[in-house]
Amino acid sequence: MNNPQNSSAVLVAGATGHLGGEICRQLIEENKQVKGLVRTSSDVNKISQLEQLGVKTVFGDLKDKASLQTALQGVYAVISTVSSTLSRQTGDTIQTVDDEGQINLIDAAVAAGVNYFVFISFSPMPGEFALQTAKRKVEEHLTRSGLNYTILQPTCFMEIWLGPAVGFDYVNGKATIFGEGKNRLSWIAIKDVASFAVAALDNPAARNRIFELGGPAALSQLEVVNIFETKQGKKFELTFVPEDALMTQLAEEGDWLSKTFAALMLGVAHGSEIEMTGTLKVFPIQLTNVNQYAEKVSTYA
Repeated sequence: MNNPQNSSAVLVAGATGHLGGEICRQLIEENKQVKGLVRTSSDVNKISQLEQLGVKTVFGDLKDKASLQTALQGVYAVISTVSSTLSRQTGDTIQTVDDEGQINLIDAAVAAGVNYFVFISFSPMPGEFALQTAKRKVEEHLTRSGLNYTILQPTCFMEIWLGPAVGFDYVNGKATIFGEGKNRLSWIAIKDVASFAVAALDNPAARNRIFELGGPAALSQLEVVNIFETKQGKKFELTFVPEDALMTQLAEEGDWLSKTFAALMLGVAHGSEIEMTGTLKVFPIQLTNVNQYAEKVSTYA
């Protein structure tokens, strides 16, 4: 078990991901000692980038309990951003990573004498699907673990859902719209989610609480398209994916990843407006709006 007096580092699980990397960067800016949990199969360039920032990388895998015990030596706090939805490496599934893996990490943190655990989940969505079930199970496990914790539940990341990976191709002026595109979401920037995670570490008011996170304004998919059209001075070509088609995809037998994204796309179609007034009193963070995001990425269009 750690001696708390000798435990001075923050371990970031998922350090090579977009969110994990940004958390590492912000922690270094705050002069924190940072350990980044990486796998032997992780991109060597991403590992190098972390090390150049000043992150001490340590090898470990949420599916390997023994590796976590070693990685947690000298650690007083853990921030976990890990998810199987983007990693897609051999053996990675919702069951092994988002469910059992996260629970392995929490249990290892308890055993290692870690004081504090920040878990990045996502805001509740309608319906039941495996990823959401796993996230809620892990949240409950964390709250019962005896660790001090903060659970962050961000809604849709701008960089993912307003990016080409899921059909929002701002460079070529094309956008995939889930449902009718009229329900509003409180789109949030990855760097802002990272800021909440980092700020939670030294904020007693964040202890043992769950926060839903969104951006400064709720906008529909069609309103977002209009912002981009105005910025770029051109009309977008829209492709609509009906909710019925997504529900069929979710109900059909198929691979877990396809079903997961069908459920998440339904969540986008249904909308998610997050009231942030109370949360911003705890975390006085200046939130990025969609206009700012569109201004930034439109330079590539």
